[in-house]
Amino acid sequence: MTAAPRIAVLATLDTKSEEAAFLRAVIGAEGGEARVVDIGLGAAAYPFAAVGAPEVARAAGRELPELRAGLRGEAMAAMGRGAGRLLVDWYARGELDGAIAVGGNQGTAIASIAMRQLPIGPPKLIISTVASGNVRSYVMDSDIAMQFSVADLLGGPNLITTPILRRSAAGIVAMARAASAETEVAHAPAVAVTAFGNTEQAVVAAVAEVRAAGLEVIPFHASGACGSAMERLVDEGRIQAVLDLTTHEVLGELHPEDIYAPVRPGRLTAAGRAGIPQVVVPGGLEYLCFGGVETIPPRYRGRPTHIHNPYNTNVRTTAEELAAVGRLVAERLNAATGPVAVLIPLRGWSHVGSPGGVLHDPAANAALVAELRARLRPDIPLELFDLTINDQEFAHAAAHAVVRMMAEPSRPPIPAQNPMETS
Repeated sequence: MTAAPRIAVLATLDTKSEEAAFLRAVIGAEGGEARVVDIGLGAAAYPFAAVGAPEVARAAGRELPELRAGLRGEAMAAMGRGAGRLLVDWYARGELDGAIAVGGNQGTAIASIAMRQLPIGPPKLIISTVASGNVRSYVMDSDIAMQFSVADLLGGPNLITTPILRRSAAGIVAMARAASAETEVAHAPAVAVTAFGNTEQAVVAAVAEVRAAGLEVIPFHASGACGSAMERLVDEGRIQAVLDLTTHEVLGELHPEDIYAPVRPGRLTAAGRAGIPQVVVPGGLEYLCFGGVETIPPRYRGRPTHIHNPYNTNVRTTAEELAAVGRLVAERLNAATGPVAVLIPLRGWSHVGSPGGVLHDPAANAALVAELRARLRPDIPLELFDLTINDQEFAHAAAHAVVRMMAEPSRPPIPAQNPMETS
């Protein structure tokens, strides 16, 4: 890379000005060009800031005094939106190679709102006092990296935070250089494949089949954030087909206590909007996922349970719950404008939900199948297999279905239907 990497430095300068100035200096010493953005609500101006807080507020269509006088949560969200719009604008003009932020709870929240507006790709790093906790709400489906500050970010760099800040600043410059050095190469069309440990045998076999057809494969763990990221990448046009072998996150939308609930609603919708092929399988829908056994909410206790590991417990879903999932799946697939197929392995949708597994319950699973039979559009194939999801024969059938769809000539988009008309 010949030009200096251009790095945005986000910080609430009313509380983190010394840390931001230190990051700016290290980025410059490492050969980068720092652009400091004040995302705080303070009234003071800082000479080293390239963008002051008033400008950030105006980028969100607000005025800083108005935000200071209003509700704090709304002000933080507005500053995040405003900073994000600046980042997106700079990136679109080729004026941004990476972003770094430093903050406590407030600064982390604002910076993460801003960084999530950038596409997946440019490096994003937040040095935060809260990075050792649950950062799901900050990262969501973005590729933000979090660095725990260990000590508080208060009063400027100190014995503990100085090396952390220095390494982080050097790291974001190096990441930006690496990203800029990547050469664009022509890729085969990309197929997204969703996975769980309990569906891994099916996924491994399907991935091999799809790759043998000359297609790129991108697996996504159905952990909520990954599935949401897949939907986002479909919307961005970076994925050309979806082999949705593990649709557990749809269940998480209906049961938000599930630790794998999507970080944003809308699973099974992006491929339909884009009109790209999607093959849908009920992988992982036999059970809800919670943390340790002690974290299972009372209303789910007393059911067949599988302890996947000390931090992941699987609890059997009921027929009523699966019927609700079936209605939601049918509604979303009926709205698809591209080719869709639903494949059901009748003998089990996961390793622990297959014969011999503690969560095996074909009668409960039948409730979902019945809803799909009743509600799917007549032109959406519903194929039933007397197999488990991890049987090689089923995995090959699912892979062949998506490959076959991609080989078919493109056809006009199917008008979205009102799901009530198909019930």
